Amino acid sequence: MKSNIQMPLSSILAKQPIEASAPCRVDSGGTWDIKAMSLPLEAERPTTVNVALNLRTHVALSPYKEGWVKISSDGFRKTEECYRDRLFFDSIFGLFFAAISHFGFHGLKVNIRSESPVKSALGGSSTALVALLQALNKASALVGGRRLSKKDLLHLGYHLEDGIAGGNCGLQDQAAAVYGGVNQWLWQYGDRAGAFKRVPLLDRKGQKALSDCILVAYSGTSHVSSRINRNWITQFLSGKTRQGWIRVNKIIHELAAAVKDQNWTRAAGLVQEEMAIRKKITPEALVPVTLRLIREAERQGCGARFAGAGAGGSLWAIGDKKDIQRLRERWAYSLSTVKGARLLDCQVDPVGIR
Repeated sequence: MKSNIQMPLSSILAKQPIEASAPCRVDSGGTWDIKAMSLPLEAERPTTVNVALNLRTHVALSPYKEGWVKISSDGFRKTEECYRDRLFFDSIFGLFFAAISHFGFHGLKVNIRSESPVKSALGGSSTALVALLQALNKASALVGGRRLSKKDLLHLGYHLEDGIAGGNCGLQDQAAAVYGGVNQWLWQYGDRAGAFKRVPLLDRKGQKALSDCILVAYSGTSHVSSRINRNWITQFLSGKTRQGWIRVNKIIHELAAAVKDQNWTRAAGLVQEEMAIRKKITPEALVPVTLRLIREAERQGCGARFAGAGAGGSLWAIGDKKDIQRLRERWAYSLSTVKGARLLDCQVDPVGIR
């Protein structure tokens, strides 16, 4: 099946509803996955390390009236529906309508349900897009279309999001959602063979060990990453913060090696080093509650940083298992006084899309 050939799914979904899901992530070295930063400095081997979390986003496709598409998402009061020839690409669910338009489907209802908080800086919209693409991929196979590989889905998801957003989107959120696990990503957008190189850092046993050595919390404050990222890129392009970003990149390469060696104490120290630089070059990423929690983590011998672009959202910590256990008690107490804030019960997700 070729894209944009209009095809109703209502009768197919009436017999066989389709579900798919993908994990969210925490990261170090994020923002380097944006082309405006990584392409000019490809000689520096731009990199990001991220950890997929089993706080999954689920997408369910069910039948709807032929010619129409309806989208709803838990956590959003508004639902949207429109006719197949007038799909909104600039609305709250515009990215998801664009994905459906790419496949040429109609006569379906999409429900999105996330196990992570809305706008929590854990890659939520990208994760939801990847889960939707996987569901549409399954539908395509049912009607005789080609089944896209993981790499194909990642390529499609990134370019859809980057195009609809008008540029300056990264790739790491979709990458973690597609592949799962714990990975180092090398960004090489100038390479015609592929925009990234994936380096898995831990096997299943190592991922289980890491799950006992990380802690994830939601600050109680939602965030909007696009505005924050634009400011960082502007400062990077002007040269104002570029040397700081280069120092961060070197630290992330060392962090990848420490995680691969399962040296959690060393990893904690490197995250502390990254945060020391981030406080200078990305101060707007920190709000009072996350700054306090990061300081508490460092006093316990752990390293902690904001997830994604910060400015609220979530943060995560890494350290020796005993240090993380002490930090869990400290963070739980601190978060108990903040409306909506809480520890997130999660582990490393080894699977990716399914």
